[in-house]
Amino acid sequence: MILYTQTKTTGVEIMDEVKTISGGVAVDDRGSIRFANDFDFEGVKRFYQIQNHEPMFIRAWHGHQHEAKYIYVAKGTAVVGVAPIEGYENHEHTENRFVLSDQKPVVLYIPKAHFNGIMTFTPDTIVQVFSTSTLEESLGDDIRLSYRYWDIWDVERR
Repeated sequence: MILYTQTKTTGVEIMDEVKTISGGVAVDDRGSIRFANDFDFEGVKRFYQIQNHEPMFIRAWHGHQHEAKYIYVAKGTAVVGVAPIEGYENHEHTENRFVLSDQKPVVLYIPKAHFNGIMTFTPDTIVQVFSTSTLEESLGDDIRLSYRYWDIWDVERR
């Protein structure tokens, strides 16, 4: 899956569509390896790891005009929400909801000009975030909304 295009004048240009990079698990008599071999880290300037104190805790909504992010669940299961910044004041949006789990490795790409939010499902879930901005750049490009602004967090009992 292509996440960026290379240009001669500007270098790496980050695409503006939410995408997933599929991974996998290899198991043998030694144990297992989880991987996302098509994620190449180009453009990543920093990473951080999120671990909530309790399951079902929500960290949302956090947006950036210029920063893109890659989300990976290293342990446990989490819901990740994504919505474009454009039109958010009038709730004109199309939010996307993804369930990410260490049982099926996936890297979720969140383009610039989007909000994101995370709710962990399982105890000790670990979410890793890879950012295209330095911390200083990110702090100057920060929009925060209430975690219930887009209320996508309910789990439908089936």
